[in-house]
Amino acid sequence: MHGDPPERIAAKINDMKALRETHGLEPLVYGVAGYVVCRATEAAARREIERITDVRQNAAGYANYEQWLANTQLEQRVSLEDYSVSNRGLKAGLTGTPDQIAERIRDFEQAGVDLLLLQFSPQLEEMERFAEAVIPLVNEPSAVQ
Repeated sequence: MHGDPPERIAAKINDMKALRETHGLEPLVYGVAGYVVCRATEAAARREIERITDVRQNAAGYANYEQWLANTQLEQRVSLEDYSVSNRGLKAGLTGTPDQIAERIRDFEQAGVDLLLLQFSPQLEEMERFAEAVIPLVNEPSAVQ
């Protein structure tokens, strides 16, 4: 799944679990895709989000968004910010400080998510930042609920 916060994901997972149980089917593994922006402060994370979602700086990118929006039949409105990052990855809310992101990951776990499919850019540097700053917080024994 992608493009939804934990509370919407929980409803989808609970619905699917109930349907599978009703029909005698084995449980599934549930995953969510999201784009991570991890910074020392919320303000720094917000600046990075503003930078990566600024498609107006590229006239062709903005024209593509306008054309796509005019022709889409999605059930929900997709903002310019959502469009600029693949799979509406920012809607997962995995942005902010390491503590905020770790808390959001725990929220997804509570919602029934088994697997996170994370996007980073630039990939190596951002994955290293995530590994050093966020993973230890998620793995803290006191964090397990």
